[in-house]
Amino acid sequence: MPWCEECARYFTPTAMTANGECPSCGRHIDEVAGLSDDERTPWHFKLLVTALIAYLGWRIIVLFV
Repeated sequence: MPWCEECARYFTPTAMTANGECPSCGRHIDEVAGLSDDERTPWHFKLLVTALIAYLGWRIIVLFV
């Protein structure tokens, strides 16, 4: 999300002006934050999702057996 330093606020792209400026102070917001290399999904979150899928899969198997 775009960040305005002067207003100390995040803005959605639709909330900014057509030129990419802050609607409050008029300063140009040029950086759109995205996932950088150091903001990847943590390994323990992936492990949790995998365990959840395995558990729900097992519960479905038990349901029909």
